[in-house]
Amino acid sequence: MPTLQPNERSQTFFRPSKYAAPMNRLGFLLSVMLFAGCTPGGLPAAGGGSSAATVTIDVNLTNHGSLAPTPGGQGLGYAPIVATVAVGTTIRFTNSDGFLHTATSLGSATTFPSGNPFSPSQLTQSGTTLSGGWSSGDLPAGSSSQSLLADKPGTYLYGCVHHYFASMRAAIVVH
Repeated sequence: MPTLQPNERSQTFFRPSKYAAPMNRLGFLLSVMLFAGCTPGGLPAAGGGSSAATVTIDVNLTNHGSLAPTPGGQGLGYAPIVATVAVGTTIRFTNSDGFLHTATSLGSATTFPSGNPFSPSQLTQSGTTLSGGWSSGDLPAGSSSQSLLADKPGTYLYGCVHHYFASMRAAIVVH
């Protein structure tokens, strides 16, 4: 076996300096991608991971009792009073009040009707998409609604079956 001289290198000898810089860059990039994928709001996972958001609307006539403008007229009792979301967003209503409430679609209405637009059947939870019509059904204190998909652009007006005449009304705008 030949003996290597002090400054001589063999063809089969591993030279770390040749690979160190590319490996450091590759390791850094892989680390960034890994942490970005595990961070809320980070990059979605490869293969169709979802980056759709969930928006929670607070239902509370006591805390949100000041009239505010919406695309359908004046409303109160929900926060935000107008939720603006992207198509693909999931909506949930959470009742943080001490009273029974609903969040119930007003269908294709473009303004809040002056009369009672609801029927007793809307006290039962129904629907999974904003465009298909929906009701949270009765939401006791501390409870949340089903998830509703913002599936099509548009303005969706809704209100509380129990407190509609107290102007408990709001809107979701999907773009």
